[in-house]
Amino acid sequence: MREADVILFLFDGKGGLNPLDREAVGLLRKEDKPVLFAVNKLDSRQRADNLYEFYALGIGPLFSISAEHGLGISDLMDEVVQQFPNAEESDEKPRKRRPLRISVVGRPNVGKSTLINRLLGFERSVVDSTPGTTRDALDTPFKLEGEPCVLVDTAGIRRKARINDRLERFSVSHSLRSVDRGDLIIHILDGVEGVTDQDAQILSYACQRGKALLLAVNKWDVVSRNGADVESYREEVYHQLSFLDFVPVIFISAATGYGVRRMLETAGRCAAGLRQESFDLRHEPGIAADRQSSRSALSQGKPVKFYYGTQTGTRPPTFTLFVNTPQAVPESYQRYLIHQLREHLALEYVPIRLVLRARREEPRRRKR
Repeated sequence: MREADVILFLFDGKGGLNPLDREAVGLLRKEDKPVLFAVNKLDSRQRADNLYEFYALGIGPLFSISAEHGLGISDLMDEVVQQFPNAEESDEKPRKRRPLRISVVGRPNVGKSTLINRLLGFERSVVDSTPGTTRDALDTPFKLEGEPCVLVDTAGIRRKARINDRLERFSVSHSLRSVDRGDLIIHILDGVEGVTDQDAQILSYACQRGKALLLAVNKWDVVSRNGADVESYREEVYHQLSFLDFVPVIFISAATGYGVRRMLETAGRCAAGLRQESFDLRHEPGIAADRQSSRSALSQGKPVKFYYGTQTGTRPPTFTLFVNTPQAVPESYQRYLIHQLREHLALEYVPIRLVLRARREEPRRRKR
């Protein structure tokens, strides 16, 4: 919805009004963009009467259509085109790029509030040694390597089995929403305790949603006194979190400021990778070589062929590859392709989403 000029919401005229429809309409009312509503599957006289049920939502006009049979599509698309901004308006008012959102997450008492106070330079968050002290989550404008960002502070996440009061339950729910809202997630690990199951669950939650991640091992000043080695500790982190082999691990002390500058520089590289766009894979020699030599799998005795690919999204960078048989490409080979994209496009530390789409091979012409 953020990227759209016009929003088209489709109702199911056969199934009728759904509670989820009401919720979606409530969200769309808040959008400062043209929103059109169409009721689909109204391809008979009996179903045509179902249109009036949707007027109960207090919206209008409603377009009666049948996408399968093409009924009402012309009128709907005429209205869609009428709502497009003209070229003069687009030139006069260029669309502002949304600031990158940075969420600081982690288990209770790992030093989230201390780190944020150091980043912002003032006592914004309540700092206390009692786990779960910071209960609210506030957003603050913040500059990362000169680029405007929004810092999303969270209240910490603890195991549900250990949550006893309703206020703490609310904090957990709010924290998970902060993970969803963030583009770049700085996950703080307790250097003394190491990686826990709860850390793995939080990171897996963020990874599945395509978030850029940075691991900050806090309290390293305490850990280093016991003779801990940086490389050995990093290898152990990657061993326990094998699904995050591309994520940077930075060692810091939020209390003293050690490593915070390096953490911000690394976060800046992550943010730059998230913003990059307009990659065309046809001109990447490394990807082209993989395309020519790819024999990732066989489909009905024939090799899978990769034709071309292009970038189709950002935050995270999303690439669509056109293949003759997408379902025949195993996950292991998809991971290999993602690693190749990260290497050849210089997208270190950035999650990459891969979409495989079918493209039929053109039949060869017979020689006369």
